[in-house]
Amino acid sequence: MAKSMLIVSRQAPWSGPGPREALDIALAGGAFDLPLAMLFLDDGALQLLPSQQPAHLQQKNLSANLQALPMFGVDELFVCSTSLKERGLENAELALDVDRLDAEGITALIDRFDLVVTL
Repeated sequence: MAKSMLIVSRQAPWSGPGPREALDIALAGGAFDLPLAMLFLDDGALQLLPSQQPAHLQQKNLSANLQALPMFGVDELFVCSTSLKERGLENAELALDVDRLDAEGITALIDRFDLVVTL
């Protein structure tokens, strides 16, 4: 039986390779039917904002990869409600349909998975 994996993305979209690597792991795992989910935590919540402009930083846009997650079977997407609130995003329209979790919900989520990868 395949092990389940939770990918926790904690970095802002253009802060380094972590966000892209998290998405690559999720897409690869989804392509192989690995049971997995993604949690956007801390500055990782910023990845969910629409209208990102990565060209200003000479980066590639992550939004296409984010939008592809459900097509690759990564249907369980979560964001920390505290992370949104701390960044003034609690009422923001997010680019993806994600479930918002409080600290207790995040603990329960982590307990559901065999492996947790944090980037």
